[in-house]
Amino acid sequence: MAVKYSVNERGNPLKPEAPKKWYANAKSAGELTFKKLSKEISEGSTTVSDTDVLAVLNDLTKILRRHLENGEIVRFGDFGSFQISIGSEGAETETKFNASLIKTKKVAFRPGVDLKEMLNNLKFEKV
Repeated sequence: MAVKYSVNERGNPLKPEAPKKWYANAKSAGELTFKKLSKEISEGSTTVSDTDVLAVLNDLTKILRRHLENGEIVRFGDFGSFQISIGSEGAETETKFNASLIKTKKVAFRPGVDLKEMLNNLKFEKV
């Protein structure tokens, strides 16, 4: 299976006079919902129902949030890890810096070995 993409022409906002270039955009082939994910996981087991899996995934989401809010890195084995990432405006001195200068906050995901391997082996198809 290939990841589908389209191309779009865009200019550089920092250099409006520069010629525009063409860039790829990945196109979604649909989505997998939490409920569908739990059902698919349960189908690989004879002892766990999709309701059981859904309950575990819901708890996982709550626990992930709690640990990220505490500033911890959450490692999911070979799957990868989650960590809070922030960006800020600069201050003239360290003493003038305060938390109000933090402007962006994201959950950063770092893929593990299996997902990195998948990324290295992706095939692409233009739509």
